[in-house]
Amino acid sequence: MESPRIAMVAGEASGDMLAGMLLAALKTRWPSLSAAGIGGPSMVAQGFEAWWPHDKLAVRGYAEVLRHYPEIAGIRRGLGNRLLNNKPDLFIGVDAPDFNLDLEMRLRSAGVRTVHFISPSIWAWRPGRVHTVGRAADLVLCLFPFEPALYEAHGIAASYVGHPLADAIALEVPRAAARRALGLEDDAQVVALLPGSRHSEVDYIAPRLLAAAARMHRERPALRFVLPLVPGLRPKVEALLAGATGGAPIKLVDGHAHDVLAACDVAIVASGTATLEAALYKRPMVITYVMNPITWLMMRPRNLQPWVGLPNILLGKMAVPELLQSQATPERLADEALAWLDDAPRAAALHAQFTQMHLSLRRNTAQAATDAIEKVLAR
Repeated sequence: MESPRIAMVAGEASGDMLAGMLLAALKTRWPSLSAAGIGGPSMVAQGFEAWWPHDKLAVRGYAEVLRHYPEIAGIRRGLGNRLLNNKPDLFIGVDAPDFNLDLEMRLRSAGVRTVHFISPSIWAWRPGRVHTVGRAADLVLCLFPFEPALYEAHGIAASYVGHPLADAIALEVPRAAARRALGLEDDAQVVALLPGSRHSEVDYIAPRLLAAAARMHRERPALRFVLPLVPGLRPKVEALLAGATGGAPIKLVDGHAHDVLAACDVAIVASGTATLEAALYKRPMVITYVMNPITWLMMRPRNLQPWVGLPNILLGKMAVPELLQSQATPERLADEALAWLDDAPRAAALHAQFTQMHLSLRRNTAQAATDAIEKVLAR
């Protein structure tokens, strides 16, 4: 197939980033490839035609989804109709399982080949979803080495392709260069604040991170704080900063999350892909998450793991602290972050563990995923 037509859907910033990496590799294999659907700036930079922006799907939690459900369901229905009227050679759903799996089932039942890129976390919660994945996808591309066996046990085709971030991020990143890019002093102690990429995450998590920074600033005025922003969230964060009392001087930067992680000494980070990024930069961290209380009550009993953060799940232990929901007080967030700054041997041991994890996730993901996708297209 010389110029396949591919439809894709990626939700939120992390999905857009991963899909952009995949598209770059696909276009190396098939220079005339065309791709369209739902995506963001990383995908558009690879020639993707975004019929809807990816942030339309950046909603997490039962209560939040219910508020946006009519719009999201309408987008999924409209996209499905459009794709069935002019069938692509392949559909690739990138993460966003609540949106993509139903769409994939509809397309696959009509004869469209489907690939789901990024296995849903059936090993963490909702294990019954594996059967939905089996009906939805011709192939699942897995980011973590233990995942394919879980699918193969159910007769579902799956391929381990590694994590593209492990390929993209160097094993050792010069901190000084990142600090120069951000205008930070070489000898400063820097705290990164990453409240998440969704509006709901900023609503629930950012105020606690800002209050934690204020507490740390009172104890150690020389600390520097940097908060990277995804597009569209600056006004919301600026309003929170303006309303804060006794706040720390926090440097807001648009994008550049990787520079911020490379530059920092410790990060306070919302659970999600950003925790894996922090681990790949070998940075000590405090993982946190706060959500709508109703959503929390519904989700918590379904969790199959004793951890929620990817670094802890991959290492199989509580390597970094997790402060969730009512535990995520500014005082505890600040105390745990300062503890990392005061314990160099502990931080060094974590660096070694993260280095081994980084090596295990390196697989030349873009190449491996493209090879697997080529086999699906050849069927």
